[in-house]
Amino acid sequence: MDAQTSHQPGEAANRSPIPMAEFVALIASIMALTALGIDSMLPALPSISDELGVAQPNHRQYVITAFMLGFGVAQLFHGPLADRYGRKPVIAVALGFYVVTNAVAAFAGSFELLLLARAASGAAVAAGRVVTVALVRDCFQGRAMARVMSLAFMTFMVVPVLAPAWGQLMVLVFGDWRPIFGGIALIAALVLIWFTLRMPETLARDSVHPLDLREIWRGYRTMFRDRWAVGYTFATTAISGCFFSFIGSIQQIVYDVFKRPELLTAVFASVAGLMALGSFMNSRLVMRFGMRFLSHFALVATTVLAVIHLTVILLGGENLWVFIVLQAPMMAAMALANSNFSAMAMENMGEIAGTASSLQGFIATMGAAVMGAVIGQSFDGTTVPLYLGFTALGLTALLIVFITERGKLFRRS
Repeated sequence: MDAQTSHQPGEAANRSPIPMAEFVALIASIMALTALGIDSMLPALPSISDELGVAQPNHRQYVITAFMLGFGVAQLFHGPLADRYGRKPVIAVALGFYVVTNAVAAFAGSFELLLLARAASGAAVAAGRVVTVALVRDCFQGRAMARVMSLAFMTFMVVPVLAPAWGQLMVLVFGDWRPIFGGIALIAALVLIWFTLRMPETLARDSVHPLDLREIWRGYRTMFRDRWAVGYTFATTAISGCFFSFIGSIQQIVYDVFKRPELLTAVFASVAGLMALGSFMNSRLVMRFGMRFLSHFALVATTVLAVIHLTVILLGGENLWVFIVLQAPMMAAMALANSNFSAMAMENMGEIAGTASSLQGFIATMGAAVMGAVIGQSFDGTTVPLYLGFTALGLTALLIVFITERGKLFRRS
């Protein structure tokens, strides 16, 4: 399958348009701009709230939530634009806008303006999620696509490992949170130059779709008629809700529950590092065992670990090290499941890859952002709300997958 060449319109040929290592690195770099825009904020949230007069500690999370809401809504637009004008111009314009909005955030004089700039930044970088998925789908399909996405995810996971430390370093060196946004703008500009110079257009001429509401709606109907696309999109939503609730809560958990603010970057790096390992294992195993077997196993592991962690908390046995030991493998399992869920949701969407990716991204991101915000705003000085949320969302995702597969889990197809 690796060397197979396709001659059908809209069908991926499993061939990289540039050297494979560079292709994965470039896709990962574009994806990583989203993680950089979220994770580097975490150590700076107390400083941001102090300078901009945020009274309620839980309201610090809005810096993350605003970004994710902009990220979710904009995905509806990036996909159809990418199907009409091509992958390259849409990503290039979006990255340029991402540079500008982060520069605005760096000079924000009020919390309201910062949230507006954050929402606009999320809307810009959303192209990195939607269009890169469509771009990869242009070049690969099936297990090969899952493998490429896992390799890209593994590579970009270096950013969540390092981003909080980088954000903390900016605050320590400059005594201010604003250079964080300036740094993001500079990095985004460098990625934009790399992408513009090296990545060719991957959308075939016979796959171009007119920018027509009836065509977009037809693409939506096509996606909603596909059981796999719908089921795995909603399963992704539930699992992503766990991830967003973790991102929103982790700063307060480390600072207020465990009273170890100096360990925030180390805790986050431990979790993100194991997520990268999960993606690496998926890239090595998916071609052998298949997307369904691996993702179903990972989903069950995620849910079981959430239940175990909740039980430990209720029995009074949690401390920071127990938190890390149980949380890190659960997040690794989530990463493994999500890599395959995204590929399976796109498996039959080759001819409408941009539109399908945008709709799936909108549903998954908006649903996950709302659920993550609800769980995050429920923070009460303990980790109980977080793990009640993890358990509920894990069971929900498991039920969705069970219905989607009509009870036939762990197949190696």
